[in-house]
Amino acid sequence: MLADKRASLLKNKEIFISCVVPVYNEENHIEDFIATLQKTLAALSDRYEIILVDDGSRDKTLEKIRHLPHPVKVLGLSRNFGKEIALTAGIDHASGDVVILMDADFQHPVEIIPVFLQHWAEGQDMVYGVRQNRESESWLKRNLANLFYWTMQKITHIDIPENAGDFRLMDRKIVDALQTFPERTRFMKGLYAWVGFKSMGVPFTVQERASGKSSWGFMRLTELAITAITSFSAVPLRVWGFIGFVISLISLIYAIYIVTVTLIYGADLPGFPTLVVAIMFLGGIQLLSIGILGEYIARIFTEVKQRPRYLLQCKVGFDE
Repeated sequence: MLADKRASLLKNKEIFISCVVPVYNEENHIEDFIATLQKTLAALSDRYEIILVDDGSRDKTLEKIRHLPHPVKVLGLSRNFGKEIALTAGIDHASGDVVILMDADFQHPVEIIPVFLQHWAEGQDMVYGVRQNRESESWLKRNLANLFYWTMQKITHIDIPENAGDFRLMDRKIVDALQTFPERTRFMKGLYAWVGFKSMGVPFTVQERASGKSSWGFMRLTELAITAITSFSAVPLRVWGFIGFVISLISLIYAIYIVTVTLIYGADLPGFPTLVVAIMFLGGIQLLSIGILGEYIARIFTEVKQRPRYLLQCKVGFDE
């Protein structure tokens, strides 16, 4: 029954589509992208909205999207809050029966949108794009990405699809669920997986960027990975608790050995280098474990301040 209703909405072009597009320094190609996206959406439905979320661009992106000849809705963030928050802002303001998330640099092909909608009409609540290859990335980045996904599968209770990004379609009930999440430090791929519901992946080939280069450098990706791990798993804390127990046990056994040898052979045990190495090793372990604990405390500190997740400097095209 649900699939029939969805199929009817899609066939009669009555489905309300919200397309959320975070933008950051996209002035060179944003007009072409919006024209292409609007043409695609208009062919699929008579009811759609394009929500552009400017994440504190430093060029003329915001100025250009505010004066586009095409009808779009604009959310201008007061500064650069990061892509995760820009997506959150768009999701918060989306009103459609389905919400499609995609980038504005042409790397997410608009030709996949009809495929997403077809799977949604067949009963899928979430349809996400899966990158077919990562050959354009460096060997180090590819292998670190594989290590990250492997780690998340081992230490969390959620299944984050490998090579699935933010390019996806979500049914209204998933959007409503995401809007109830209060956290400020966000890993959106984890939240998409956490909500569950019926979902499937669609393979696609990442296109060349229209212009510019990615702002996701090694440090930002590392920060995102740390956010992902600390947001969805307490295993690092438990691991270091276990390591502390093992080291304490080894220390106890070694202490018994020292006492025994001293009682039998006397106290002539030089061992100064061993002592220095042991102190440095244990000091390093302590600092590392404190650092991991500090990451979790930092997340708690951020959450308890209850600051807004983002601030808007402009909001254009929305009914007040």
